[in-house]
Amino acid sequence: MPFRQVRLIAVNIDGVLLNDTFSPVIHRFVVRRGGAYTAEIERAVLSQTQLRAAEALGVPGTAAEVVAEYFEEREEYLRTHPVRLQEGAGPLLERLRSTGASLVCYGGLGRAHFDRHLAPFAGYFDGPGYVCTDTFRPGVREIAEDVFGLGCDRALFIDDVARVAEVAQDLGAAFIGHPSTFEHSFQRRFMREAGVRHIVASLDGIDERLLGTVEAEAAGGRARPRAVSRTGARVSVMA
Repeated sequence: MPFRQVRLIAVNIDGVLLNDTFSPVIHRFVVRRGGAYTAEIERAVLSQTQLRAAEALGVPGTAAEVVAEYFEEREEYLRTHPVRLQEGAGPLLERLRSTGASLVCYGGLGRAHFDRHLAPFAGYFDGPGYVCTDTFRPGVREIAEDVFGLGCDRALFIDDVARVAEVAQDLGAAFIGHPSTFEHSFQRRFMREAGVRHIVASLDGIDERLLGTVEAEAAGGRARPRAVSRTGARVSVMA
């Protein structure tokens, strides 16, 4: 299943290869402080830099203080809900490697997070292996152009956040959505509204057939959706 058009596959770490431990913590962080967890808050927080996300939460304190407080809450959460490898992550990486495209992992936490949880799979990845995008979220252009020297139309991004999908579409990159199953998450809805063509409920859904479809769309210049009105039309959801 060699790819010819897509030469880079970038896979998000938290929410794709690892379980989503961000949405539940952000929800708890807001609710514990008397706030309402809304679609607007989720849109303003996910796939943003840590300082910008802290400002969007609207809780007392400087952005740096809110970030520190958030990570304390996260550590408390992880004691009972640890980070784990997503079911199907290993076979997915095998399928992605079989395309012949370069493969890289990315996310908002530092390199140590990747090394701690994905060390057994480090050999699957090319270039730096992992790119921390905290200072340039969501990082579509930076990963494709700056890190790998490729046009965005030669890249496929796999992510759980609709903002990444929107930027990928605007730049002509291919995208597969794997939205969180967290009960309070709005990401699946956001992806539908953004007109994302390919949304999967599990990593097994990113199979050879879907990868072949994405490659064909990219080769035909169809990675960008026909309609950009965010109406949700022309979306095919695989769930």
